[in-house]
Amino acid sequence: MTRRTVRIAMNGVTGRMGHRQHLVRSILALRDQGGLDLGDGETLWPEPVLVGRREPALSALAERHGLTEWSTDLDAVLADDTIDVYFDAQVTSARAEAITRAVHAGKHVYTEKPTAADLAGALELARLATAKGVKHGVVQDKLFLPGLRKLKRLIDGGFFGEILSVRGEFGYWVFEGDWQDAQRPSWNYRAQDGGGIVVDMFPHWEYVLHELFGRVTSVTAHVATHVPRRWDEQGKPYEATADDAAYGIFQLEGGAVAQINSSWAVRVHRDELVEFQVDGTHGSAVAGLRDCRVQHRSATPKPVWDPDVPATEDFRDQWQEVPDNAVFDNGFKAQWELFLRHVVLDEPYRWDLLAGARGVQLAELGLRSAAEGRRLDVPEVAL
Repeated sequence: MTRRTVRIAMNGVTGRMGHRQHLVRSILALRDQGGLDLGDGETLWPEPVLVGRREPALSALAERHGLTEWSTDLDAVLADDTIDVYFDAQVTSARAEAITRAVHAGKHVYTEKPTAADLAGALELARLATAKGVKHGVVQDKLFLPGLRKLKRLIDGGFFGEILSVRGEFGYWVFEGDWQDAQRPSWNYRAQDGGGIVVDMFPHWEYVLHELFGRVTSVTAHVATHVPRRWDEQGKPYEATADDAAYGIFQLEGGAVAQINSSWAVRVHRDELVEFQVDGTHGSAVAGLRDCRVQHRSATPKPVWDPDVPATEDFRDQWQEVPDNAVFDNGFKAQWELFLRHVVLDEPYRWDLLAGARGVQLAELGLRSAAEGRRLDVPEVAL
């Protein structure tokens, strides 16, 4: 068995998402399983080099996971000819500049989203990476979740007939930080630091809708800052200037309509933190992160509206679970594997920086729609 090493500069892994999902559950998980099997007796071995601004945090993280390479000097890391891939999980406001430097250094790029603060910047990154001939990918993890993979299976099998509508509910209560610690970093709630739920979640909704149901052709959005005062990591109060809830309506190519509510100021009364209900002429489905339930038209009951009579039906029990029929790995890890195979074997990979630009575009237009109080067309983007 031949081992092929790929060295990955991982910037921003002291943060929650970069640490848990990308470092521990993806790259280190690949190492724990002996590397990524490339076939023909060859294994890819990912070698992370941790990058960040805080030396004590990097040192502690490296020691915790038995790693030896870390640096606070991004330029020095990018100048290292042995580094093959640059990965970015920093705060959004720092991302575009770092990716630009990585591309100029000739590194392949894999990044969290949003890729830039605006569409112009996101397209500039995509054009630069293409012109420089480096491979590039954007994290679109929800496509690899078990629930959405089951939903994709239903779509591909023609279960729904004509798809009419998609209804999405996402969110949970993020504590204000005064009497209970907040579950998310405080910058998420400051617009001046790149925060806001539209910027965070609309890029997700773009690729989910685009990949499963069709391109978004128009958007109507309303945003709100429901909790205007929060407390930061030092216990100091601050004004929340970013939106913490967004209510969007998306017209899709082909005629279906999607409505998705996103909120960090909602208490959960559903089976999972995100759920999508898809209704079609032949059947319906409700998919979450892991589970998916269906109701075919042949098994659809005939409810009758009568507010004067107590409901006697358990509507949830009338749905059927979609079986796994496969072993589902961590969604972030699954996409990392595809990107690394793209880098070393040149296998196809379509979730690139142009796909990331579409997500930035939808967030930008969503905020503009809310500010102007009107529906906006979503033009196709191209290099």
